[in-house]
Amino acid sequence: MLLPLPIPTPLDYAVAGDMQGEAPLPGQFVLVTLSGKPRMGVVWDEDSPLQAGKKPIAAAKLKPIEDIPDLPPLRASNRRFIEWVADYTLTSPGVILRMTMSVPGALAPPPVKTFYSAGGPPPARMTPAREAVLKYLEGKAPASTGDIAAGAGVGTGVVRGLAKAGTLLAVTRPVDEPFEVPDPDCAGPELTEAQTEAAGVITGLVRKGGFQTVLLDGVTGSGKTEVYLEGVAEVLRSPTGQVLVLLPEIALTAQWLGRFEARFGVRPVEWHSDLGSAGRRRAWAAVQSGQARVVVGARSALFLPFPALSLIVVDEEHDSSFKQEEGVLYNARDMAIARAMLEEHVIVLASATPALETIANAQSGKYIHCHLKERYGGASMPDIQLIDLREEPLPAGRWLSATLERAIAETLQRGEQIMLFLNRRGYAPLNLCRKCGESIECPNCSAWLVEHRYRAELMCHHCGHAMPVPRECPTCGGVDTLAPCGPGVERLEEEVRTFFPEARLLVMTSDTAHGPAAVARQVALIEEGAVDIIIGTQIVTKGYHFPNLTLVGVVDADLGFKGADLRAAERTYQQLAQVAGRAGREERPGRALLQTYMPEHPVTQALLAGDRDAFVKRELALRQAQSMPPFGRLAAILVTGRELDRVVDVAKALARSAPRIQGVRVLGPAPAPLSRLRGQHRYRLLVNAPKGYPIQRMIRDWLGRSGPGKGVRVKVDIDPYSFL
Repeated sequence: MLLPLPIPTPLDYAVAGDMQGEAPLPGQFVLVTLSGKPRMGVVWDEDSPLQAGKKPIAAAKLKPIEDIPDLPPLRASNRRFIEWVADYTLTSPGVILRMTMSVPGALAPPPVKTFYSAGGPPPARMTPAREAVLKYLEGKAPASTGDIAAGAGVGTGVVRGLAKAGTLLAVTRPVDEPFEVPDPDCAGPELTEAQTEAAGVITGLVRKGGFQTVLLDGVTGSGKTEVYLEGVAEVLRSPTGQVLVLLPEIALTAQWLGRFEARFGVRPVEWHSDLGSAGRRRAWAAVQSGQARVVVGARSALFLPFPALSLIVVDEEHDSSFKQEEGVLYNARDMAIARAMLEEHVIVLASATPALETIANAQSGKYIHCHLKERYGGASMPDIQLIDLREEPLPAGRWLSATLERAIAETLQRGEQIMLFLNRRGYAPLNLCRKCGESIECPNCSAWLVEHRYRAELMCHHCGHAMPVPRECPTCGGVDTLAPCGPGVERLEEEVRTFFPEARLLVMTSDTAHGPAAVARQVALIEEGAVDIIIGTQIVTKGYHFPNLTLVGVVDADLGFKGADLRAAERTYQQLAQVAGRAGREERPGRALLQTYMPEHPVTQALLAGDRDAFVKRELALRQAQSMPPFGRLAAILVTGRELDRVVDVAKALARSAPRIQGVRVLGPAPAPLSRLRGQHRYRLLVNAPKGYPIQRMIRDWLGRSGPGKGVRVKVDIDPYSFL
């Protein structure tokens, strides 16, 4: 039996004597005791690779199974997926199971609510209030105590008294109502010829069945969502099929849910961290029973116990938010492809700026490539222009060039909307003392504290440490000598308000919009025309459709190039192309102005020319020359601990014991770019191996020969995305 704990193999338990006739089968949930605590686990297959090498235990030493709850079993396909992810990420399978069993309340008996109807004998003593209750209930369906009391105009005590007397008959019903089922035959929007062709490919594959990956590659505004929703409709026409749509951030659900409801008449089942415990319990149970036909969610939705998954869609498949950087380290896009392969169904990867790995797989024929080259409804792509800040230097303390300011003024005069993009939260990325030159760093991380003027505090964006903005410099004691350096979105807002005082501004960041509901309110304001200028971080760069938005201004187009990051150019191209793509999505033409000190950079030149293929070709050639993904494999080994000397010693010992294998390089150890995080010192090693090489097996054997050392932790990141 596998328990949702960091235990490497299933544990053995005995079937109690009174259960001999109902011994649990693989996949069934069972209640057991471990270390004196009740635990819910899953009966695992005897022939599973997880059972290999286990020594038999005498039956007399086994603890008995306590109970077998009346729950649908965890399907074999779900169990295989758990094993696959554990093996791929070098994680304990019990930890992956815990991600599947993420709602303990869903494994308990379903909550019920009591409703009452008339029908019992009259009470021994009748009162006007009791008469009012019985009159209210005449011909009505059973109702709750509160509803009856409100309808009859009496107190709830009167209702409870009649129930106690037997006059009202009680009936219990589950608290969780079934989710509404989307209607696949609702009329959708008229598709273009290109959309119809792409939708036909997807629906044909869904009807045929079997594993296949489709890259739905379309320029911003080309209507990719409407195309893959045709695939969703095809699944809904089957009696039992389920669909999972993964979005990189829950902030994107606001407009997406509206489009889904317009297409199918009801909303899908949602799954994300903003749901309360009752909502998560209801959604989890509906998924496991098969009643939830379409689920939209963040990356964790991938581990829900779908019994009949028939289609997965990964929208904005390139997005870095699909990579989980804490706990179990995995890329939800890649794990989604693995799940589709194991369960033999179609997966659609949708993006206007696909990842290089995805493009390479499409070019090799591994993925089917559907390309939408034009915007929907005849809209044209935005005109992209570069503002060379070497030729047009910014005035001191200013962050908007004269050219961008003029464009903002002209756009406001036409009654159109503007989006200004700066991927820096807060007011300023650091504060320097004018007297001694020191900056204020986080006490837990090797990072500057960012000033947030809205909250009058300095904050670390890595660990969350916060403190009031001090009047005195902590180093030299100078009073009022701290000066903000560089702009964040709050400082940009300050400048915009100075030059455009009549404009209605909205700042969209993770600091100003907490959860889907808050984002939905902000999106509604923009759609209603109640906002003239949107100032935002990466939260605004993808997925949104604002018909009246015609100007995008990128305040610092060079920001993503900093640091020796394998994916810096790719990520910057994707981000800038996505944010530029918010402009001119309907009949009004759009343009994007990019402020840069590096107009000759291949990324900005590719954006200027509208030539994604040239950028992709160049970037793939660079990766191939270095045997980097998608032409080679990477794994990062992170050594962390509170004592720097021990961390360094363990990292060096690992490097010395690294296997010497032809074609495999072990680089490092070296301090991580973020060398201290949450009080932990961090050293990294990087393993580079040929494509197809079993890198997990090599690392498992290597680390298995070396203990991490006291107070030191060694963590493996297969296919690292971030190099911090």
